[in-house]
Amino acid sequence: MSTAYENNSAVANFVEYLRIPSVQPDINYDECVNFLKRQANEIGLEFQIYEVVPLKPIVVLTWLGQEPNLPSILLNSHMDVVPVFADSWTYPPFSGHIDEEGKIFARGSQDMKCVGIQYLEAIRRIKGDGVQLKRTLHISFVPDEEIGGHDGMKKFVLTQEFRALNIGFALDEGMANPTDEFVIFNGERSIWQIHIHCTGQPGHGSLLIPNTAGEKLRYIIDKFMDMREKEKKKLESDGKLTIGDVTTINLTQISGGVQSNVVPEKLTVVFDVRLAVTVDYDDFEKKINQWCKEAGDGVTIEFEQKNPKVECTKTDNSNPYWVAFKRACDEMNLKLDCRIFPGGTDSRYVRRVGIPAIGFSPMNNTPVLLHDHDEFLSADIYLRGIDIYEKLIPAIANV
Repeated sequence: MSTAYENNSAVANFVEYLRIPSVQPDINYDECVNFLKRQANEIGLEFQIYEVVPLKPIVVLTWLGQEPNLPSILLNSHMDVVPVFADSWTYPPFSGHIDEEGKIFARGSQDMKCVGIQYLEAIRRIKGDGVQLKRTLHISFVPDEEIGGHDGMKKFVLTQEFRALNIGFALDEGMANPTDEFVIFNGERSIWQIHIHCTGQPGHGSLLIPNTAGEKLRYIIDKFMDMREKEKKKLESDGKLTIGDVTTINLTQISGGVQSNVVPEKLTVVFDVRLAVTVDYDDFEKKINQWCKEAGDGVTIEFEQKNPKVECTKTDNSNPYWVAFKRACDEMNLKLDCRIFPGGTDSRYVRRVGIPAIGFSPMNNTPVLLHDHDEFLSADIYLRGIDIYEKLIPAIANV
């Protein structure tokens, strides 16, 4: 550890958490659970484990508020991290190495073990100062976010145990930003992963057989890629737009056929589509159904994922939590840039059950390295994040 931070307990806790290799797939979460239980005991927080799915613990630390009947605040983070290509890292990816510049290298340093520990360190300080909060705080550490959250937050929000937490507002992860602005996210695009199966007349590869799967596949690909090109131009032509403001379409898989001289009876193409919040989902579905009809007979659609439209969290005076969040940021002179999140986080499940949520990771002046080699977070940025949550948490918990 760099000598500048060797006596800093907040940094030491972060590094200890980063050294737990909770890497997808097939994670044993026991080490994370034991670490968090110890933190709860040290800080004086209630500790609870919910297991909606066996071996996928949802850890919730609770600080009861002075008015526990009021809707509570949820501070969410996920324990899992994505796989690594260790040979491409300067330092071992689960070492938590701190270099001479104070950069903390580890998988999860940005995505998102930093935020979970920043919550806890801020609460440790707030409690240590003898402050009491009006609303109850629940600090959740969930599994499997990096593989869609299907056995984590997606199922947890539908349980009686979650409803009993009485959440009124949630904070979850955002992203790093290379400029001095802090990016916050009040909504997410919906993920539609679409498999289109094209069947047709098979035969010998030397003939020009009519009604082939390949001709239909080409029609479908052209339609999707033409739409992709329009969205790309829209993004490039307007400097105010970010990737979250447009619909992204990517062809991710093509499969079928048996050998090179046989015209196949079936070909399948897969598209990963992220629908902008401004899109009419019914119209979009009608459009792709129409393309399939136009492509010819025997063209069918199968959805691997088809997320519903979820209302964005209001960032105006109608949302008292947002008003408190924004006022606290203004008092700290934080420049905010509000966007739609480009990927998917657990916030989508929280918003889906009607709870307003903001995605926020206090990492400005930091390159975006989530899922990348040599993921790092500067110790100074990490520590500043604790200062920020020390002001933000009481602001929203005292609404």
